[in-house]
Amino acid sequence: MLPTHAIVGAAIPADTPHAVSVSLPTWRANVGYEEGQEWVMSKMKTGYPRFYIHKSIQKLVQSILQKFGQPDEDAMLFPSPGVAKQCKQFIKQRSKTIPAPNVRVIELVYNKSKNPKTPKDSETPIWSDLCAVLFPAEEFKCAKEFWQHSGDGVSSRRAEFCQREFEEGSLVEKSLAAELEDNNPTPPLAPKGPKRYSRLPRVDAKVHSQSDLNGEIGEDSSTYVEERFGRNLDVAFIENAKLAIRRRIAGTLKSNLAPNDALEQSDEGGRLEGGFSENDVYLHPSGMSAIFNTHRFLMSALGYKKSVSYGFPYIDTLKILQKFGPGCYFYGNGSQEDLDDLQAKCESGEEILALFCEFPSNPLLKAPNLVRIRELADKYNFAVVIDETVGNFLNVNVLPYADVVVSSLTKVFSGDANVMGGSSVLNPKGRYYQQLKQTLNTEFEDNYWGEDALFLERNSRDFVSRIARINKNAETISDLLRQHPRVKEVYYPKYSPTKPYYDNCRCENGGYGGLLSVTFYSREDAIAVFDTMEISKGPSLGTNFTLASPYTLLAHYGELDWAAQFGVASDLIRISVGLEETDELVDILNRALAVL
Repeated sequence: MLPTHAIVGAAIPADTPHAVSVSLPTWRANVGYEEGQEWVMSKMKTGYPRFYIHKSIQKLVQSILQKFGQPDEDAMLFPSPGVAKQCKQFIKQRSKTIPAPNVRVIELVYNKSKNPKTPKDSETPIWSDLCAVLFPAEEFKCAKEFWQHSGDGVSSRRAEFCQREFEEGSLVEKSLAAELEDNNPTPPLAPKGPKRYSRLPRVDAKVHSQSDLNGEIGEDSSTYVEERFGRNLDVAFIENAKLAIRRRIAGTLKSNLAPNDALEQSDEGGRLEGGFSENDVYLHPSGMSAIFNTHRFLMSALGYKKSVSYGFPYIDTLKILQKFGPGCYFYGNGSQEDLDDLQAKCESGEEILALFCEFPSNPLLKAPNLVRIRELADKYNFAVVIDETVGNFLNVNVLPYADVVVSSLTKVFSGDANVMGGSSVLNPKGRYYQQLKQTLNTEFEDNYWGEDALFLERNSRDFVSRIARINKNAETISDLLRQHPRVKEVYYPKYSPTKPYYDNCRCENGGYGGLLSVTFYSREDAIAVFDTMEISKGPSLGTNFTLASPYTLLAHYGELDWAAQFGVASDLIRISVGLEETDELVDILNRALAVL
């Protein structure tokens, strides 16, 4: 029997219903996936959640279409009317159909008349409202673009919960809910279903002991069955789970923190002297949602102006800046000459909304010159948004140079690869802090599903100790690859020409992260090594286990020549290094390199 990492289409991690990666174990399988070949697509059990619509979401879509849909209609599901409206506008604006397609929103809400009994004083019902955007089936590709770029679609766990509500009659169309409530004006009871869905709503609910947070399975138990939620926070503490996550981020994650320790942290501490707290940390359904909404909030607060994408970015960041709003200037090399050109544009009177960059960049691991970027931003009045997902909070401190720091918590912050999440952090010393704070106070929606927050809180408790080990492993693997004569280039912050820029922001005990990329002198060598590596291979990064992908192939299959202009080779392999024993990883890489 093949090991899980060798099975095309298997979930990574194995047997994980809400996995965020999928096994594409050979170069050929990755090409087959990109080209939609049947032998790959028919085996896909799951996929990266913003690119592959989870089966639980597909099932709920079909249930809603059966009840509300018309022939030849399809649908996308979102957590709020606000997001659904944005999707509707996007489809109408981007559609090539004349006249504009008929796009409608079905708002589904909790049927309060479904349960006539009054809940106990200690309980408050938990429910999930839901919006379905229905559109002609031929507009699916356009709708999928919004789903992918915004990162604001419903999560698979939310879809499972809503499926139960919908089938039970607890989730109904809004006008019907109002009619039912008028006819039966009785207080609601928590909907039926697993006991975990009864909760205390208070953020300040007292946590009396570790067992309050760990539920029926003890902290030391090795049993981890996802559906039981035993090692996660009890649902009664959903708001506390979110608060613990935000305080871990605001507290700079100096040490592993149990949830009760995180909840007891003062909200006045933090990395910046003078008030950086959890109140400046916002949680989002995904890292891309953090970027998408930060861009949206910046346009609302500072005006409808072009932005700048500096350095070769993760694909969807650039797409957001290009497709939403007035467009952007793209500086894919991330060079000093690029900054010279930006300065010249500003000198000539061009007004810029914000500069978006990664620290370091993905997949070339180049660090931008944040000192100069900050100087230009201050001189020419634009904001700076830094995505530090790859560097991560513990290795680098980029907040002093940013107005907003965004991160994908799906990655190394979680590590377990079984939940999505993102964060945005406002710099309280930033020049636009008050304007952004005021905008978020009125426009920010907390669309992060509580059950996902429970998993993220649980996964992130040992973040600090994991990072030190990952840093060490990645440096070792980088050194090993750099010594091989058939390796052309190893991209890693420690060995990059931009290392001085990285070191300028490196924390006192920070390392160079767990991500690296490698190219070989021939495509044949790259394929041979990739196919031979006895590790998991699929999309995503920052996992507790080592994970590789032919990154350019997956991210830019339809634009390989374009990516090559910026030094991103079509046969580049990206490796996200995990927590395995260092000697074990060295042996795996040596066996793979031995085929050359």
